[in-house]
Amino acid sequence: MIALLPALCLAVAVDSTVTGPAAVAESLNVAPPADRAAAATAAPVAQPAAPTARVAVRPTVRAFRVDGPMTVDGLLSEPVWQNGEAFTGLIQRDPVEGAAPSQRTEVRVAYDDDALYVGARLIDTAPDSVVARLARRDASIASDRFAVYLDPHHDRRSGYYFMVNAAGTMYDGTLSNDVEDDKLWDGVWEGRARRDDRGWTAEMRIPYSQLRFAGSDRHVWGVNFLREIPRRREKSYAAYRPRKASGFVSRFPDLVGIEAIAPGRAIELMPYVTSQTEHLDHSPGDPFNDGSRLRGNAGGDVRARLGGLTLNATGNPDFGTVEIDPSTVNLTDVEDFFEEKRPFFVEGAGTFAFGRQGAGDYWDSDWDDPLFFYSRRIGRAPQGRVPSSDFEDVPVATRILGAGKLIGRLGSHWSLGTLHAVTDRELARLADPDTTWKAEIEPLTYYGVTRAQREIGRRAGLGLISTTALRTFDEPALRNQLNGASVLAGLDGWLFLDSRETWVLSGWSALSRVEGNTRRMIALQRSSAHYFQRPDAGHVEVDSAATSLTGYASRYWINKQKGAVLFNAAAGFVNPAFDANDLGFLRKTDVVNGHVGSGYKWTKPKRLFRYQTLKAAAFWTLDHGGNATRRGIEGSSYTEFKNGHTLSLYGTFDAPALNHRRTQGGPLTRNLRAFTVGMDYLSDTQRRSYWYASAGGGSSVSGSWNAYAYPGAEWKPSSALSIKITPGWERVHEDAHFIRPLVDPASPTNGRRYIFATLDQHTVSASLRLNWTFTPRIGLETYVQPFVSSAAYRGYKSLALARSYAFEPSSYTEDRDFTVRSLKGNAVLRWEYRPGSTLFLVWTQRRSESEDFAETPLPVERVGDARPENIVLVKLSYYLSR
Repeated sequence: MIALLPALCLAVAVDSTVTGPAAVAESLNVAPPADRAAAATAAPVAQPAAPTARVAVRPTVRAFRVDGPMTVDGLLSEPVWQNGEAFTGLIQRDPVEGAAPSQRTEVRVAYDDDALYVGARLIDTAPDSVVARLARRDASIASDRFAVYLDPHHDRRSGYYFMVNAAGTMYDGTLSNDVEDDKLWDGVWEGRARRDDRGWTAEMRIPYSQLRFAGSDRHVWGVNFLREIPRRREKSYAAYRPRKASGFVSRFPDLVGIEAIAPGRAIELMPYVTSQTEHLDHSPGDPFNDGSRLRGNAGGDVRARLGGLTLNATGNPDFGTVEIDPSTVNLTDVEDFFEEKRPFFVEGAGTFAFGRQGAGDYWDSDWDDPLFFYSRRIGRAPQGRVPSSDFEDVPVATRILGAGKLIGRLGSHWSLGTLHAVTDRELARLADPDTTWKAEIEPLTYYGVTRAQREIGRRAGLGLISTTALRTFDEPALRNQLNGASVLAGLDGWLFLDSRETWVLSGWSALSRVEGNTRRMIALQRSSAHYFQRPDAGHVEVDSAATSLTGYASRYWINKQKGAVLFNAAAGFVNPAFDANDLGFLRKTDVVNGHVGSGYKWTKPKRLFRYQTLKAAAFWTLDHGGNATRRGIEGSSYTEFKNGHTLSLYGTFDAPALNHRRTQGGPLTRNLRAFTVGMDYLSDTQRRSYWYASAGGGSSVSGSWNAYAYPGAEWKPSSALSIKITPGWERVHEDAHFIRPLVDPASPTNGRRYIFATLDQHTVSASLRLNWTFTPRIGLETYVQPFVSSAAYRGYKSLALARSYAFEPSSYTEDRDFTVRSLKGNAVLRWEYRPGSTLFLVWTQRRSESEDFAETPLPVERVGDARPENIVLVKLSYYLSR
C-alpha cells in the first residue's frame, strides 16, 4: 500500500455540500444535528451539560419493561405512557442554538421481549397550528415531526433513525461514520400519530429484528430525540451538533434499563410475483416483436440474523418499480453516472463506503474519488457488441441469478459488509430474411465486494475493501471486448490528532489489477480512462503484449472540523494504469492533485442571516509526466437567512494550463484562462409553496462559454397533494470540440491531424412530479420528463501545434448535426397493505425520436410526436417473519 503522501502542491476544494445528519436535514427538512451534550434523563430530568469535545458524564434515558399488550395507534393509552418517567430535556438547535424549546415535549421509552416502544406527547399551545401533511414514505415535506435515533451497538458511530410526522407519514434510515446517514433503508416497523386539543402524539414500535446489536444481560444503547415545528422553523434535540463542531452519534445520551432481551434469529421472507405487459414500437416483419408482449416473473428476498450480522439474499430480483433515469445527451469522453435506486442494493449501501471515514467534511477540486463499489455494474445492460442483422431483440439488462450480502458488526470494534452476485449469460436474438440465430453479448459473471472497518479506541480507525469481477466466456469474441478478471484492494483510515478531535487525518490507498487477452488489454490501455497512446506522454505507452494492467492510487486529507475557522488540505494521485470500472466507477487516471483551503463560519444570528460560511482555496493538478493540467483558485459561500431562505454562491478562476485529454489520446494542447460562477437559491421550504433556482455559467479566453438555468417550484394545495416542476435550460458553445484524428504524414502533430469543430448545443428539459398521498400507506407518484437537445457543428479546423491552442482551417467536413427529443414518464401506485408487504401498480411510457439536423428554436412542442412505448406492471410482495 502507498504510504502517506507529502503535500505535493497547493490546492483547493470548495465543497458546500453538507454530509451526514445534515443529509438527514436535507432529506427530512431537519437541521444538521448539532452538538451539545444535552438532555435530560428519566426522572428527575437532568440539566443539560455544557458543550464539550467529549462528554464526561453522559445523560441517560430509562426504558421500562411492559408485560401487557401494546397497541400502536398513537393514542398513548397504555399504562406505561402515563408514568412520571418522561424525558423532557430537548434543547433548540434552531433557530437559537442552545435555547430552551418553545413547546414542551415528553418522551417515554418501553420494551418487551420483541420490540422497543417510543411514545411522545408533543404539547402545543396552539394545537390548531400543528402542520400535518401526508407524503410518501421518506419524502421531504414541511410538517411537524418527531424522531428517535438509536445506536444499539453503542459504538458512538452508527445507528438508525425512525420518524413520524403529525399526519402519520413514516421516515427511517441508517447512520454511519458519526455524521453520515442513508435514508434509503426501509425497516419494517410501526408508527402512528394523533392530533388532539393538547397538540399531538406519536407512538412507535421498533422490532428487534430490524436492529443489529450484540446479546447481553443488560443493554446500554445510544439514543437521541428530535422535534421539528415548521411554523417556528424550530428543531430541538436531546443532543445536537453545534455548527462549529462535528460529531452526532458520539453525542447521544445513554438508553438504559433494557434487560433480558436477545437479538434472536428472526428470519424474514419476502416473496414476490409480477405480471407485465409491454406495448412497443416495432418494424413490419420483425419476428421478435409484434407490438405487444406479456411477461410474468417471480422471486424473493430473505433476511436472517447471524449473530451481530444480517444476511440479505435475493433470488431473481425484480427491479420493475424503480424510477426511470433522466434523459441525457453525452458528447464527452467520460461515462454518465446514474444513482443506484434498486432496493436490494441501496439498503445498507453506506456499509461499503470507502475512503472518507473519520472526518465530517471533505473538500475537493478537480478531483473525483474513484467509486470503488458502484452497484449499478451488477445487472447493467449487456456490454458485448451486437452483430449486424436486419432485426434484433437485445435484453435491456443482464439478469441477476442471485445475490446475497452479509452486513453488521463482529464484536464491539469491527464492522463488516460483504456482497456477492452472479449474473446470467445474455443472448441477443437476431434475424435476417432467411435465418434467425443467437449471439452471446454478456458472459456469466461473478461479482464480489468485501468491506471491513476496525475502530481503534475513540480516535482512530482502519478499514479495507476488496472487489472482484470474474467472467466465464462461452463466446470467444467476448474475450476481445471484456476483461476476464478484475481485482481491487484498498486500505483507508482516520486519526484524530488531538484529544478534542479538532484535527483529523484521513485517507486511502488502493491497488488494482485487470486481466484479459492482448487485444482486450490494448483496447483498455487506449480507452478514455487511460489514453496510453498519447504521443508526447513519455511516462506511458501501449504494451501490445500485455495480458494484465496493474495500477495504484491514493488520497489523504487533513481537516480542521471544529471552531469558526476552517482548514482543509489534501494530496492524492491516480496512477495511469489504475482501473476500477468493472465493479466501480472511474472517470480518468494519470492525475496528481492537491489543494489547500480555509474558511470561516458565522453561527450567531445577525440582523439578516442566521448562519453563514465562506470558503476559499487554491489547487493544482498535474499528470505523471509533470505537466500542469489545471491550476487556479475557488471560493464559495453559504447563507441561511432568518426568513428560512438559503443562498449558495461559488466561483472558480482557472489559470492557463495544459490539457492531456482534449485530443482523446493525441498530443497535449493548452487551456487558456477561464472562469465559472454559479448560484443556488432556495426559498422557505416550510411554506405551502416554495421556489428555488440554480443558475450559472463560465467563459474562456478561447471563446468557449456555457450557461444554464434550472428554476423550479413546489406547491402543496392540500395536506396530501404536492406538485413540483423544474424546467431546465442549457447552452454550450465550445470553440474546439474534438471530432477525430486523421492520418497525415505531413502533419506537424505526430503524423496525424486532429480535427476539431465549433459546437453549439441547446438543451431544454423539465421535470414534473405530482404526488398524491391518500393515507400514510397508500400513495400515487407520477413523474414526467420532456427533453429536447440540438447540436450544430461548424468551422472545422485542425490542431496546428502540440502544447498550444492554435488551429488552422481544415477542408474536412462531416454532417454531425442532430436533434433528439424524448418524453419519459411513469406512475406508481403503492399500497403497503400490511407492514413490509406491498402492492405496486406501475405504468411507464417512453417516446423518443432523433433527426440528423439541428433545429433552432428547439421544437419543444413536438416532444410527444414520437410513437409511444408503454409498459404496465403489477407487483405483489408479501412479508413473512418468524
